[in-house]
Amino acid sequence: MIKNRDTQGFTLVELMVVVAIIGVLAAIAILQFDAYRKKGYESGAVWDVKNAAAAQEAYYVDYQTYATGRNLLDGYGLSSTEGVTLTIACNKDAYTLVSYHAKGGKTYTLTGPGGSLTSN
Repeated sequence: MIKNRDTQGFTLVELMVVVAIIGVLAAIAILQFDAYRKKGYESGAVWDVKNAAAAQEAYYVDYQTYATGRNLLDGYGLSSTEGVTLTIACNKDAYTLVSYHAKGGKTYTLTGPGGSLTSN
């Protein structure tokens, strides 16, 4: 004779399905999180290159030439985002600013005066 058991709880198959679904959702979330972090690093590089352009223009107003080094721009409110490398090249009438974050993946270039920001 078969006895009727009062079954409670989950079967092993049900638990394995739930664990698999949670694993897939976690994998998607981790990929999205990495993409957002990368965008954050890149926005720091963009911010720095735009601030450096503003500092160059302020320097030009005072001295009728563009600053040749980062140290000259420090007095004009220029500060670097952590991890961002900013390169300044200029002559009397123009400048080129290149900025990148090692974890961001993109390099941003701004040529001035009046130039647009490009990335590669």
